[in-house]
Amino acid sequence: MRATIDRLRGGEDEDQPLGLTLLVAAIAAAVVFPLSWVIVTATEVERARAIDLLTQETTRDVILNSLLLMGAVTALSILIGVPLAYLTVRTDLPFSRFWSVAVSLPLVVPSYIGAFAFVSAFGPQGEFHDLLAPLGVERLPNIYGFPGAIMVITLYTYPYVYLTTRAALLSFDTTLVEAARTLNQDRLSAFRRVTLPHIRPAVAAGSLLVALYAVSDFGTPAIMRLSVFTRQIYVEYHAFGQDYAALLSLQLLAVVLLVLALEWWVRPDDDIASDQQGAGGGEPVSLGRWRWPATLLPAAVSTLALVVPVWILGLWLVNAESGRRPSFAFEWSYALNSVTVAALAALAAAIAAVPVGYLAGRHDTPLSNLFERTTYVGFAVPGIVLGLALVYFGARANTVIGPEIYPTLALLVFAYVVRFMPQAVGSIRTSTLQVDPRLVEAARTLGDAPNRAFRRVTLPLIAPGVVAGAALVFLTTMKELPATLMLRPTGFDTLVTHIWRAQASAYFQYAAIPALLLIVISGLSMVVMLSQERMGP
Repeated sequence: MRATIDRLRGGEDEDQPLGLTLLVAAIAAAVVFPLSWVIVTATEVERARAIDLLTQETTRDVILNSLLLMGAVTALSILIGVPLAYLTVRTDLPFSRFWSVAVSLPLVVPSYIGAFAFVSAFGPQGEFHDLLAPLGVERLPNIYGFPGAIMVITLYTYPYVYLTTRAALLSFDTTLVEAARTLNQDRLSAFRRVTLPHIRPAVAAGSLLVALYAVSDFGTPAIMRLSVFTRQIYVEYHAFGQDYAALLSLQLLAVVLLVLALEWWVRPDDDIASDQQGAGGGEPVSLGRWRWPATLLPAAVSTLALVVPVWILGLWLVNAESGRRPSFAFEWSYALNSVTVAALAALAAAIAAVPVGYLAGRHDTPLSNLFERTTYVGFAVPGIVLGLALVYFGARANTVIGPEIYPTLALLVFAYVVRFMPQAVGSIRTSTLQVDPRLVEAARTLGDAPNRAFRRVTLPLIAPGVVAGAALVFLTTMKELPATLMLRPTGFDTLVTHIWRAQASAYFQYAAIPALLLIVISGLSMVVMLSQERMGP
């Protein structure tokens, strides 16, 4: 026992609490446990059949389409996000503060809402076709397949690259660029040799998020009729092809792990820092005669990503009464269900994240770091795979345990916690690192037990981080689509399920109200977040 305690030591002066460590280990095990059911199901497939399924033409097309989609979206997101970040932070772009917010807001629009809005706008019989028909335009370019999927996912994921790159530019010491210019380096050379190495880790981090989103997105490829992993898994799930769905899920997990490994490999080993931080002290780069034309880039991106869907949703809202179908009518119970399940998920995720984030922030040991990283597995795993794993687990558990586990609200909330708890863990860990350990030591010297000292001192100080993490889980849960579709109890309709049902039946107008509600709630959160950030010049 003494050897075990020695291994759990969290520092030179303080042991890592055994009870807390065991609790965090149990939480980490619960997070990764559902994935074991996919592995078990896949290994139960007869070897010859597994080889036949994995080598058939459909599988090859799915793999190729998924990889091409991920690569194209990631590359385009870099080509859009990095220039936008540079323009809004380092140049004298007109109305840079406005554009900083405008080009960030596409992140709050769920990509599946953007997808069916673009289909309604640019489809064969879309709104733009009707507008251009009097001019003799008989047919618009086909939006389905790769073109539409790449465009839509890029428009709603490039902000990941933009925001991480912008944060790096805001912390950049601009005197380094000025020094390079004094050494007869032109502006392009100074950017390539000085600025680019500094922002490369941020670009890589944002690109990782884009790649993971692109390969795990379900709604957009389904709407755009592109056969990728997520769509094929969902089709096989509904066609009772559990063995093929499990094998595809394993392949998708392999792609996700490959992306994570690639990001780790390209990430630079050394941090690039200087004694002075912040872009605010440097003079903005003058765009000269290109100052006003440069606004065309953020204006075009913002118009496509924000104005087009809002315009389409507005048209649907106006036309919702025509051809009314009672079965698709919006009910406020959908919003109530969404808020209820999101609140339950946020509460459960915060409760589970507190011990994980506290242990990682208070005791920097390999074991605590391992448990913290393990909780991030659910966030990296696509929602369609997590949903499938929990369907397998719940269906088998129903035959062993008396009360039904699947489909229940408890299983749905558990899926949300597994998927989004890392968002709360990161916030709580950061808050814990900011707590002065001497305050806790003072409480202990006054006779408080460790648990009482945590409740009286640490918990009130990390409360803002707990609330912020819970709020982020709440907002993300509101938009989650595949796990909700697969795990929701019978008759439990939410905003996202109503949106999906309406678009699947091509009654887009009945998706207007729930879609606008989702965008407004998410948009307010983004505006509040950006208002707290130190804006660029």
